[in-house]
Amino acid sequence: MLTLNEQEEKVLDKIIAAISDCIQLETIQTAPVPVLSFPGLEIRQNQHRVLQDREDINLTRLEYNTLVLLATNPGIVLTRSQIFEAVWNMDSNSCQSSISTVICNLRKKIEPDSKNPTYIKTVLGVGYKFDITNAGE
Repeated sequence: MLTLNEQEEKVLDKIIAAISDCIQLETIQTAPVPVLSFPGLEIRQNQHRVLQDREDINLTRLEYNTLVLLATNPGIVLTRSQIFEAVWNMDSNSCQSSISTVICNLRKKIEPDSKNPTYIKTVLGVGYKFDITNAGE
């Protein structure tokens, strides 16, 4: 796995933009899995619903989109910038507190113990990942 710092990411984005002017790049669209199931947690994407132990969990748009982003990339560490850009659909300049707030609220709603999360793990100094190895235990 290749990890880049923010400056390297920006340079890579500029390179890709320059290349895309010369050749046509196609965006790959993947069909979402309609239901993501984990022990104690179910995400029904076609219904835009999240259930914890078969009970509906009310999530904001940002919480839901963040959860889906993480859950569809299990085990992959996503930086705060990557999450912000994917969920908010804008460049990330000062996203740190926004992401932290959404993750905190999301943990309170879906984690059995929000202070000791089983689904959404923090990778110090990097970002967050959806952990399915101990999820729901």
